[in-house]
Parts: sequence; structure tokens; C-alpha cells
Amino acid sequence: MSGPVDEQTGAQATVPDGHPRLAVTVLCAAGIVVALMQTIIVPLIPQLPVLLDAAPSDTSWALTITLLVGAVITPIGGRLGDMYGKRLMLLASMGCVAVGSVVCALSGSLLPFLVGRALQGLGFGTIALGISVMRDIVPPRHLGSSVGTMSASLGVGGALGLPFAAAIAQHVSWHALFWACAAAAVAGGVGIAFTVPQSRSRTGGRFDVVGALGLAAMLSCLLLPLSKGSVWGWADPITLAFFAAFVVVATGWWFVERRRANPLIDLALAIERPVLLTNIASVATGFAFYSMQLIPIQLLMAPSSSPNGLGLDMLTASLVLAPSGLLMFVFSHVSAHLTRAFGPRVSLATGGSVIGVGYVVFIVAIAGSWALAWWLMLIVACLIGAGLGIAYSAMPALIMRAVRVEQTGEANGVNALMRVVGTSTSAAVVGMILTWSMVTVAGPDGGAVTVPAESGYLWASAISLGACGLATVLALAIPPSRPMFVEDV
Repeated sequence: MSGPVDEQTGAQATVPDGHPRLAVTVLCAAGIVVALMQTIIVPLIPQLPVLLDAAPSDTSWALTITLLVGAVITPIGGRLGDMYGKRLMLLASMGCVAVGSVVCALSGSLLPFLVGRALQGLGFGTIALGISVMRDIVPPRHLGSSVGTMSASLGVGGALGLPFAAAIAQHVSWHALFWACAAAAVAGGVGIAFTVPQSRSRTGGRFDVVGALGLAAMLSCLLLPLSKGSVWGWADPITLAFFAAFVVVATGWWFVERRRANPLIDLALAIERPVLLTNIASVATGFAFYSMQLIPIQLLMAPSSSPNGLGLDMLTASLVLAPSGLLMFVFSHVSAHLTRAFGPRVSLATGGSVIGVGYVVFIVAIAGSWALAWWLMLIVACLIGAGLGIAYSAMPALIMRAVRVEQTGEANGVNALMRVVGTSTSAAVVGMILTWSMVTVAGPDGGAVTVPAESGYLWASAISLGACGLATVLALAIPPSRPMFVEDV
């Protein structure tokens, strides 16, 4: 057998015999650049009201608008990539990140800064598009490890973003931070232009504008209250109205899309058991992933006078957590070996279980009144990073086994969207729990500060552990597929 066989069409796929290492390296680097956009803003959030002369409630949109735009564009970009070429959409994505970074670097007020952050969000489909490109250009025996590396770029960029941003903002200038991002995006775009070939498989057809607008409205009605509910109030009429609008818009969008000849998202495919269970497991895994972005950093930076606080500064705390991103990269290759031996469903279940072990260690440490130390938080973060590396690499493998080659961009875009829904839900739920548990303690300067209580950390971690368990059970419920090449994905 000389090439991978598409299970649904039976067609022989044509991929190069040699490993396009340079193209894979460039795609992974582009994924890391885009992942940086999610975390570089975190060290600046407390300073933005002063830097941009705006209220804290307004500057918090600097994070929200990027995630919202990124969530909307990911499945749309995947569909456009299937129709008009993935390379073209990758170049457009990196161009948007570069322009958005320049706008942010030149901004001195809130409005242009938010425009720049929205433009950066338009690049968030890069990782899903990169995974789809790899199915076109990477030979079967190398596809699993290449896809795993591309998936892990999300964690690597996220882990490196905090210390990178903290160091530049602290020792140089916050404007320099965005100039550096612009340069990285330009370099990524040039690399893609010279190393990534044009897509050979395209779906053609007309773009579903109605479906895209409906998807944007639906996601806005869901993600806006999830992001702002803690500010507006969860029982506030505005919050409830957005959730009600989401139900109405989602229902209408579903019926309209089912009747369209060329829908934005193939809903018949989306509800097939392998795809549906993988996407639900992705929501649960995304929830567990973002919880670990929120919980340890607060413990590490909480004053030592607070319950379990370690009193570290932002740069030191982010350096403690950075190795977890590197382990995510390493264990993405472990996931490829597991997939070759046992299939991607076992890899996803294994990843969920390893993440769960990390949360168990954390819960036992808090509940058992252990003396927390930075090295214990490092162990917990590394366990969760290793599990995420395994799980995130298995998800696109499961998706690509269930869809035709020309549907890869769309299907991976939807799967990436499910992870965004999981992270947004995690931010809302964990943030709400930690806020409700706030206690007042003495700060390092003698003044009073509010920090989450021990009970808040316990409840947030327990819910995240439940999400890991759900992802593991769903992974094992995915029906085993007839193996093509186990190395394929």
C-alpha cells in the first residue's frame, strides 16, 4: 500500500514521499506566534487603564474581543481554506496578526487598541488550518507526529507568552511587545509563502454568507455573557437576554443550515458519533486546559500572608509555569506513538487521565494542608501539560479519520472552536468560583488585598477534574475506526 486511503471515498491520496520538514517547522512557528496573542495581554491587563486612559471595565475588552473574533473566524477560515486554498488563508491570517500588532503598537487610546486586538484575533484559525495543510503535504508515516507538534504549538505559545510579555513590558516598553509580535507574524507569513505549497484538494462551491453571519451572531450571544457575566452579573437582564438570544439564534441557524446546498458547517457530519463525541471531549479538555491557566498563577502571585499564597511576581510565576508548555510539545510526540500502537481514541483517553492526575495532586495538596511550594506547582502544571500534549494531538487525528480530505479544514476549524468554547466556559466558571470565594488579607505593603480562599481553589479544581473524567469517558465511547495507516493521523 503506497499511500493513505480515504475511508469515505476510497480514493488514493497523493502526498509527497519526502518529509517537508521546513514547511512543518514554519507552520508550527506560525502557530506559536498566534498562540502568543492569547497570553501576551495578561501581564498588561492591570496597567491598561493607565496606559490607555480608560476604565478597567472597558480595558477588559482587550482580552474578550480577541477571543470572540478568534472563535468566530476559526470555523469560517477552515471552510474558506477548503474552498479557496489553505495557503491563502494562512497568509491572510498572518497578515491580520501583523497589521493588528502594528495598530496596537501605535495605539495610545482604547478604541484603536481594541481594533488591533480584533485584527489579531482574525489569525486564530492558523493552527486548525496548519493541521489541515499537513494532511495534504506530509507523508503518512510522519503525519501523526507533525499534527501533534502543530497542536502542541497552542500550549507552547501560551506557556511562553506570559514570561515573554512580562519581561518585555517590565524591562523595555509595552509598545515594543507588539512590535515584536508584528515582526514575528511577518516572518511567519514570509516563511509560509516560500515553504507551503498550494492546496490540491478543494471543495469549490459558494461561500455560505448567511451561515457565517448566523454563526457569528450565535457565538457572540454565547461567548459575550460567558466573558462578561461576572462583570454584568449572572442574573442581570442583559446576561440572561444574551443567553436567551443564543438559544433562539442557534435553533434558527441549525434549521437554516440543514437546508442549504453548501452549508458553512456540514451538520450531518457534525452529528456523526465519532465527530460529535470528539468535539464534546474537546470542550471538556479545553475547560481543563484553561483552568490551569487561571488557578496556579493566582496562587503563585498571591501574598504569602494569604492562604497558600507564594508571593511571587508575574515574571517569576510565569517562568515556573513555562516548562508545562515545553512538556506539552514533548508529549505530543508521545501521543503519536500511542496513536500508532492503540489508536487516537486511546491517546485522547490517556491524555484526559494524565490531566486528571495533575488535578488530583493539586486537590490533595490543598485539602491535605500541605505546605505549597513553587516546585509542587511546577509538578502539577507539568502533569497537566503532558496530558494536554497527548490529548490535543489526538483530537485532530480522530477528526481526520472521520472526514474526507476536502472537509479537513472545516472539520478541524469546528474542533478548534469547541476548544475555544471550553476555554471560555472555564474562564467564566472558574472566575466566578474564585471571585465568590474572595477573602481579605494583608498585602506585602501592609494594605488590604482580596485573594481567592482555599475553598475556591478546591471547587474550581474539582470541577476541572470532572471535565477530565468526562473527556476520558467520551474518548472511550468513540467507536474504533478501521485503521488506514495508524501513522496517518
